[in-house]
Amino acid sequence: MTEKHLIVLDLDGTLLTNDKTISHKTKQTIFKAKEAGHEVMIATGRPYRGSSPYYAELGLRTPIVNFNGAFVHHPLSSSWQGFHRPIDLSVVHDVVESVHGYEYENLLAEIKDDVYIHREDRWMTPLYTMGDPIVRIGDLRQNLRDNPTSLLISANDDNVPIIRQHLQDVHAELIEHRRWGAPFPLIEIVRKGLNKAVGIDVVAKDMGIPRERIIAFGDEDNDLEMLEYAGIGVAMGNAIDSVKNIANEITLSNEEDGISAFLQHRLQLERL
Repeated sequence: MTEKHLIVLDLDGTLLTNDKTISHKTKQTIFKAKEAGHEVMIATGRPYRGSSPYYAELGLRTPIVNFNGAFVHHPLSSSWQGFHRPIDLSVVHDVVESVHGYEYENLLAEIKDDVYIHREDRWMTPLYTMGDPIVRIGDLRQNLRDNPTSLLISANDDNVPIIRQHLQDVHAELIEHRRWGAPFPLIEIVRKGLNKAVGIDVVAKDMGIPRERIIAFGDEDNDLEMLEYAGIGVAMGNAIDSVKNIANEITLSNEEDGISAFLQHRLQLERL
């Protein structure tokens, strides 16, 4: 038997097809991998409420990395020692104040699965209604009273790089910021030093699985550290160029069962 591996799956653009479902072929391959003794986990920028349906669909019993590493927990074990590392509230207030000088559309903060949105916004509704969270609408400077897990800034495509440059110039010592992939012109902010690799490292060490036996799949810039950390970093065929450049391997796209094709070959699952 192939030695036990930890298989780490990004969701959007990786495990999920463009219509946000898991294909039958990929799902069956993941089930085969689990039957062969391998561990499978999700690492995503989504909140837990936005990833729990896929966690359940795959029958996972592993910890999960949410908010790009800011929240790591075990959905089925309250005794498992994960972590929640939010952004200091004073930093968020400073960011909110500072971006008011720039053209932006909206702000959305999340504390685990609770949502705080600066002003009502139909365009952002799908982002904050997944999983039926508690939603509070109103000025974040008054409404947000606790340290948030993440902060999203919505702006048009032209203004996103301008705001990101400002964040880099003024707040770089305290926060990490990334641009979401198409079609969302969003900037996501989490606490400094956090990324998916940080959370995966905690899980892998708990399982006793070394880095060389971690297979991680991703497609966007929030997957860069994860793919670099993993012994086998795999870029999807639809991945951005920087992800393909850093990856050890490139597989087929999320629409072509790229995860299935890679795992069947690498873990010899077709022989099961």
